[in-house]
Formats: sequence, C-alpha cells, structure tokens
Amino acid sequence: VPRNYDPALHPFEVAREYVRALNATKLERVFAKPFLSSLDGHRDGVNCMAKHPKSLSTVLSGACDGEVKIWNLTKRQCIRTIQAHEGFVRGMCARFCGTSFFTVGDDKTVKQWKMESPEYGEEEEPIHTILGKTVYTGIDHHWKEPVFATCGHQVDIWDEQRTSPKCSLTWGFDSISSVKFNPIETYLLGSCASDRNIVLYDMRKSTPLKKVILNMRTNTLCWNPMEAFIFTAANEDYNLYTFDMRFLESPVMVHMDHVSAVLDVDYSPTGKEFVSASFDKSIRIFPVDKGHSREVYHTKRMQHVITVKWSSDSKYILCGSDEMNIRLWKANASEKLGVLAPREKAAMNYNQKLKEKFQFHPQIRRIARHRHLPKSIYCQIKEQRIMREARRRKELNRRKHSRPGSVPFVSERKKHIVAVVK
Repeated sequence: VPRNYDPALHPFEVAREYVRALNATKLERVFAKPFLSSLDGHRDGVNCMAKHPKSLSTVLSGACDGEVKIWNLTKRQCIRTIQAHEGFVRGMCARFCGTSFFTVGDDKTVKQWKMESPEYGEEEEPIHTILGKTVYTGIDHHWKEPVFATCGHQVDIWDEQRTSPKCSLTWGFDSISSVKFNPIETYLLGSCASDRNIVLYDMRKSTPLKKVILNMRTNTLCWNPMEAFIFTAANEDYNLYTFDMRFLESPVMVHMDHVSAVLDVDYSPTGKEFVSASFDKSIRIFPVDKGHSREVYHTKRMQHVITVKWSSDSKYILCGSDEMNIRLWKANASEKLGVLAPREKAAMNYNQKLKEKFQFHPQIRRIARHRHLPKSIYCQIKEQRIMREARRRKELNRRKHSRPGSVPFVSERKKHIVAVVK
C-alpha cells in the first residue's frame, strides 16, 4: 500500500505514539524481574570469581575458606569443588585457552589447576605450585601468551614454565590489591595500590610507565574491552572513575550513585556499560558515558557484594557476596528470555524506538527512572545530598566574601585527583 507521509494527513500520530510509548514504559517496569537464581554451596563468603574464556556456561568462584568451586550455569549447580588454599582465595583467573586456571591464596602460593575434573581414581592435585615469599593479593593472565601477573608486595610477571618471576615491577612500597592485563594492547597492565595509586606498566619495559594518585584508595580497575585506552577504577570514596590512559590529569567521567565503598567493577563485552559491586549491598549498572546508573539490583538477603562479573554473551551478571551466595541476574531487567517469535521481536524493537523517541517527556522519564531502593540506601542518599548541598553553599559563601579569584572553581572531575607522576 503506498503511504502518504504528509503529517497533515496523520494529525493524531504523535499523540497515538505517545500513549504507546507510555504503555511500553509502564510494561517495562512491570516486567522488570532481573533476579534469576542463586548458586549456593560455598561455606564462606565468596571472595573472587573468574569467567571461562571459551565456555559461556562455566564460571569459577573462590571463597574465604580456600575453597574453589566450578559451576555449570545452565544446570545452575556446582560440578566440582577443590580445597585449593589455606585461608582466603585472593584471586583467580583462567588461561586464555580455557584448559587450566590459576589461583592465589593467603598461604603464599600460586597454583595451576586443570579445568577438567580428575579421572576416576585420580587425586585432585594442582599441575604446578609456586611458593612465594609474600602473600599474593591478585592474579591475571595474559590474553594471548603463556604469561601471568601476580600482585602483592610488588607486581611480578611470570612465565608459566618457570618457578621464579621473569621480572618484578615496583613503584613505592605499598601492597598492591589488584592487577589487570589490557585485553587489546595485551602487553599493558594496570594495578591499584593501597597508597591511593593507580599505576600503569608496560611488560616490554622493566619500569612502570606512570601513575595517578587519587584522594582515596582504589580497590580494583577494569579495562574497556573495546577501547584500548579506557579503564574504570572502583574507589573507596563511593565513586567510579573512567580514565583515558593518555590523559590521567582528569577522569573522562565520574560515576556517582553508590553510598558506600565500591569493591569491584566489570565491563560488558560490548564496552558500552559496566557493572559495579559495592559495600552498600547493591550492584549497579552504569553506561560508560553517564554519571549515574541506569539500574540498581538488590535483594533482602544480599550482604556486602565483593565480586561481580558480566557474562561473555552480554546477557547476564553474576555477583558474589558475603553471605556465601552467587547470584545470577539479567543485564536487561525486563528482557524476555528464550526464543522470540518474529512478531514479538518486531514489537519489542518498535517499543524500544518509541521509548527512545519520547524518553525526555516528564511522565515517561519519571516512570522509566523510578527504582525501589532499600531503606538504608534511600536514607544514605538523602543524607549525602544534604552534605553535598552544604559543601556547595559553604564554597559559594567563601567565594562571595573573598577577594575575586582567590577561591578558584574546581570541576568535579579534577577534585578527586591529587597528582599524576610520570
């Protein structure tokens, strides 16, 4: 049928589409049920997790009692349990080919384990064990070569075949909490130290490249899998900072919404969003270019969330918390899982476009933004808003009653950076 696009012939089109957009937005909130299941089996808090590089349904988790579990997400059950370490499992990572994985613990050892279960009658033993001199707090594997990095007292780069590090990188004398390889420029590493530094290293050099000092300690960082220069740091001052590695003087974006220290962060495989886990018993999903989160997930039983991972197909989020559970969430809260009929798919795309078209209308914006929060978080947000307002008022008063130019304007992005050292 030939269609006449003259707007005069369709006087009610916008009004009709507005009603449809409003209904679509309301239905999105009605169907927003992101929690899928919880994987329970650990006997202590979940301290770290790792994704399998080749298999979507496999995930590894390490607990505070030294136990490592391998989970099958399709069956939602544990397929293997290893008593890997004495004390905490501090960090774990899978090898890039997916045949084995590494764990580090409080017993000063690095262990390499097979990904497959042992044969009938075989003992559950590591392939290799490296005894270190100090406690290791984190580990990450190179994305293409048989090389891995551990951190603790310093950053050590190891060859898989050798029992001593091939090089050790240090800058300052403080313990380093996490180390991460860049997935694109694979010889670059980033690490966070407890003296408030984020240090960048190049594996081909024997010295660190540069570091940025923030107001408070950074717990961990995560590289953007699509843009080589970009990384996001999870900080103790309730914020996340997205930096461009080339211009560390000020972050590209400050993401504020949490009301307690941010403990972990992980990017989605598309590089457009990341998920953060916090001490305030919630996880939030942030778009990379926005300062506030688009989604917040919490349950009554979930305590301090220590670790979080975004699945490799960009559909699910896994978080491990203090009270021994790993929870599985949908990345898109109202998404329908399973096979969609072509008409369903078309209707979904149409509704999506409508919501984008009318997203700034006050009614639609209010409904789309509304989230239910636990009372503790709600009260803390209110309190922090009052504190921020008081600080702003105080600064305005000081500026008003001082000599012009003596109280400079400092942008939100520059406020949190102390110095950049090269």
